[in-house]
Amino acid sequence: MTRPGNPLSERVLILAPHGRDAELARALLVDADLAALIVPDLPGLVQSLSETAGAVLVTEEAVRTADLAPLAAWIAEQPAWSDMPFILLTRQGGGSERNPTAARLSKVLGNVSFLERPFHPTTLISVVVTALRGRRRQYEARARLEQLRTREAQLRELNATLESRVAEAIEERTIAEEALRQSQKMEAVGQLTGGVAHDFNNLLTIIRSSVDFLRRPDLPEERRRRYMDAVSDTVDRAAKLTSQLLAFARRQTLKPEVFEVGACLSSVADMLDTVTGARIQVDLTLPQARCFVRCDRSQFETALVNMAVNARDAMDGQGTLTLRLVGDRPMPAIRGHAGSRSAFVAVSLADTGAGIAPDDLAHIFEPFFTTKGVGKGTGLGLSQVFGFAKQSGGDVDVHSVLGQGTTFTMFLPQVAAPAEIDPAVEVVGPATDGAGRRVLVVEDNVEVGRFATQILQDLGYATEWAANAEAALERLDGDGAGFDAVFSDVVMPGMGGIALAEELRRRLPDLPVVLASGYSHVLAEEGPHGFELLHKPYSADQLSRVLQRIVGRPGRVPCARAR
Repeated sequence: MTRPGNPLSERVLILAPHGRDAELARALLVDADLAALIVPDLPGLVQSLSETAGAVLVTEEAVRTADLAPLAAWIAEQPAWSDMPFILLTRQGGGSERNPTAARLSKVLGNVSFLERPFHPTTLISVVVTALRGRRRQYEARARLEQLRTREAQLRELNATLESRVAEAIEERTIAEEALRQSQKMEAVGQLTGGVAHDFNNLLTIIRSSVDFLRRPDLPEERRRRYMDAVSDTVDRAAKLTSQLLAFARRQTLKPEVFEVGACLSSVADMLDTVTGARIQVDLTLPQARCFVRCDRSQFETALVNMAVNARDAMDGQGTLTLRLVGDRPMPAIRGHAGSRSAFVAVSLADTGAGIAPDDLAHIFEPFFTTKGVGKGTGLGLSQVFGFAKQSGGDVDVHSVLGQGTTFTMFLPQVAAPAEIDPAVEVVGPATDGAGRRVLVVEDNVEVGRFATQILQDLGYATEWAANAEAALERLDGDGAGFDAVFSDVVMPGMGGIALAEELRRRLPDLPVVLASGYSHVLAEEGPHGFELLHKPYSADQLSRVLQRIVGRPGRVPCARAR
């Protein structure tokens, strides 16, 4: 919990003067261990904001007809590092077509997320936690700026030891640049949040409606198959969206790798629909020949999203965004820097927006330079693009015509295609009956544990369920207790699934282990450690095939049967 006046305050200010909305919202936040304070009116809100806060939760009716001048003045007077996150509860969404009031409030509040009522409590907590995470990033940026100012003052005072002080300053700058890269990635991810929530709600609507119809006993078989196919296809789409987000949002140091640019562009283009909105058409043009580069793929994707967000804002939410890839071309001279005759890959993003004024073109890559209004941007997006391109041995060029649009072209050194290794083809027959083989399920989540054991039983396996890794080790004892395989979750309280698998590999090297996970930072950083891994959501057929393969693996000696 944080105190009023704390410069790192994460308390949530609640302005909901009608009914019991304020008390209900505060109760939900307190249950989630989040500090919350109810303010009676707008003047009280402005006063509490002056004492610092982490986020503001406000209902639309509380500000629809109120005098917002004092609040707007406070927002405009925020320091450069601050962009207070607002969460506006509405009944008609945040789109300008359905809710013109929301569009007006968006201009006043700036950094605002819209949450349409009614909503699930978990959704509210998720939005608030995301807002607080962004506020925490702002506090970190403030601290970093203060440290840099202090360091500059010390350098001026201690000019006699210039060499050593410059070395320290370079190290500090490196740290600051890394923090800036991560902050920029989080800002780009934040741009995705609203669109992703929209997409997931659409997918959940399909699943919910299909399930409702499947419960009808008189449903014709043809329609039953149609609804079952719809559920299956929707789950696949949701899994693909989740996978794209995890790949985009991963945090890591710069890690150059060789990858095919066209495939990466196609993947990012699918995500850009959630960034740009439905009124912007995204076109993708790729060459027939594949093009490879060696750079940090995560930073490359972040740069693409940053340029797309810049284009979206320039088009005011409506127009055409064209992504084009060209390979095997020299890099021209850019902004007075010499070009190169070596082979480069050119990735361009062209919009049909308002264009950039000639006087601004010389400054657009400078950190914190922005022509957008207060709360509309940090001025860091294009500086990330420029820094990434230069660090990767390339550059970024821009061509703009007022009233017609802007084209950004990022040049990256082209490399040869990596040697392709043909993986061994493993022939696996169709999923078969488990034939009574015994599987120990290790899962701390009750619902998932029950469902996993039910799937395995329906596949013909005999199952037991352990609620954690420690209980599983006790049940297996020293000889495996007659189990043919272990099926374990990865993320669990206490000993995790990977640690359990490693211990079983040491104790019972002949006992197969299958791991299942939706996401784990350990897996993201270190891989599955040589164990079989099923990515959630998985199908019964996928689980059956994995178990069939490892249980029937040649040379495997079954563990001793329990007597």
